[in-house]
Amino acid sequence: MARRRRVRPASALESLSPLWILSQIILLQTAFYAVAAVLFLFTTLVLGSTFSLDLVFSWVPLQADNAVGWTLALVWICNCLTNVVSITLIVIRTKFVLDFALTVYFIHLMITSLYSHSLPSSWLWWVVQIGGSLITISLASWLCQKRELRPLNWGGGTARGRSRGRNGREEGRGHEMVPLKGDQEVP
Repeated sequence: MARRRRVRPASALESLSPLWILSQIILLQTAFYAVAAVLFLFTTLVLGSTFSLDLVFSWVPLQADNAVGWTLALVWICNCLTNVVSITLIVIRTKFVLDFALTVYFIHLMITSLYSHSLPSSWLWWVVQIGGSLITISLASWLCQKRELRPLNWGGGTARGRSRGRNGREEGRGHEMVPLKGDQEVP
């Protein structure tokens, strides 16, 4: 008797490839900083101040003792909302959201520390980054889960392939469930 070969799922090796994971991290980090730079540029233009890379890469401007620091904190929170979208589009899988979101914020901590030559000592910076990571994780998990749980559409799925049944519901192609044979009722 011939031995049966085990078939691996197509996505098993592709989704855990180190090169693929690294490229996703680079894409997420690039999107994180690009959107932050655009948001900070827009904010500085509206406020009439000058844009500098310190706003993006340094923790020093994010102080709780002035209005500029609180405005920057709000911009970072807006950036975390856009980070939710990029994680949802790039990562796609709910089980990877926590890892990728924490990786983005850990790399941000490393870059901020290297750029400023010290660990952040502003409590507002820490609150904004921890709050932003929690918002990113919860919203991206929810969106990815919602995306994963959409019903599958097997078959046609066009309005032409559907017909109305006795109970007024659409029946025919494009549905997950098929009608029972011979007018059977489900108890």
